[in-house]
Amino acid sequence: MYGVHPPKKSDEVVAGGKTEVIRTYQTWKGSNIFFLGGRFIFGPDFKSVFLSMFLIIAPVAVFCAFVGRKLLDHFPHHLGILIMVILIAFTIYSVSLLVITSGRDPGIIPRNTHPPEPETMDQSLEIGSSQTPQLRLPRFKEVIVNGMTVKVKYCDTCMLYRPPRCSHCSICDNCVQRFDHHCPWVGQCIGLRNYRFFFMFVSSATLLCVYVFSFCWVYAIKIMKSEDVSIWKALIKTPASIVLIIYTFICVWFVGGLTVFHLYLISTNQSTYENFRYRYDRTENPYNRGVFENFKEVFWTRIPPSKNDFRAVVEREAEMLGRTPRGSFVNSNVEKTPSDVEMGNNRKPMERFDRRRSGSWDLASDVGSFGSGYGESNRIMGGSSGSLGGGALTSQNRQ
Repeated sequence: MYGVHPPKKSDEVVAGGKTEVIRTYQTWKGSNIFFLGGRFIFGPDFKSVFLSMFLIIAPVAVFCAFVGRKLLDHFPHHLGILIMVILIAFTIYSVSLLVITSGRDPGIIPRNTHPPEPETMDQSLEIGSSQTPQLRLPRFKEVIVNGMTVKVKYCDTCMLYRPPRCSHCSICDNCVQRFDHHCPWVGQCIGLRNYRFFFMFVSSATLLCVYVFSFCWVYAIKIMKSEDVSIWKALIKTPASIVLIIYTFICVWFVGGLTVFHLYLISTNQSTYENFRYRYDRTENPYNRGVFENFKEVFWTRIPPSKNDFRAVVEREAEMLGRTPRGSFVNSNVEKTPSDVEMGNNRKPMERFDRRRSGSWDLASDVGSFGSGYGESNRIMGGSSGSLGGGALTSQNRQ
């Protein structure tokens, strides 16, 4: 397998050697690794998935071999078999969620092929100067979310303005919608399109630990009663149970703690990134819609389709590789500020963006759909009302 597969010979020369016909994943500029011809997308640290699988499957195998097998004799009416079947089914369920979380597009926003059209001239040059005024992009644009002003930042790498709650992952080198964090245990970013499966995986791993932990104690108690010894002497007779009790006790603090933490984040509609960076306890969270609506948004809302078709056939012009398009400008013309995204408290009537494309990803359509989930709409604020990510923007009433 290749992270980026080399083009086949049949694809190398088309139209006199000037154009190569290949698939999107073969020219992907992020750090992702693709499998099965672009059907699965992983992070660059995808090998950690196998470690996570081992940490799940190995203790289950030990339990089945040394504890569960003995429980078959202690539980009549096939209850012992049911214990094993539930454990194996739950293990398959947890591993499946791990693979889905790791091999799924987390919500990557496609990069622009060139920066959006600049809207303002650099006024630092004196009138009459022989130098041509530079075109400059504002570092931030302002949008309204639930009546609150949210500043979205321009991404130098992806050459677009990130929609609200989006951030650029330095490991995968992609802008991810509703970025939560990059999880080294699943080897993938956690974002809009896989957060639900991530939480289900963590919570199922917690229940799996509790299940193994509980039945190890059940087996020890069975030994204690059958041989009329203390619980400690019973544990000595089943060293596998001692190892599993210690292992699951340690693991449950990790995965159980994550489960509780993410339950809190879901109930308050925060991401891990926002919780550690912005501290909504000091300001109002514009995304919080109430506990029930917050849980509904995560678990009972349709997951949006991927913005990327990794198996789509694209044409790559060999002459243009590595070149800057004519009429574009370098990222140094973007105004530099130290902060990433800032929150404001201005409350204004909300409007939405007009959806007009210019051949590259259009933030207007995404932010407009984002605002519709809150029953309101958004609009561009601040110094200019031009495009975000290449599309022209206009403000209008939503309903």
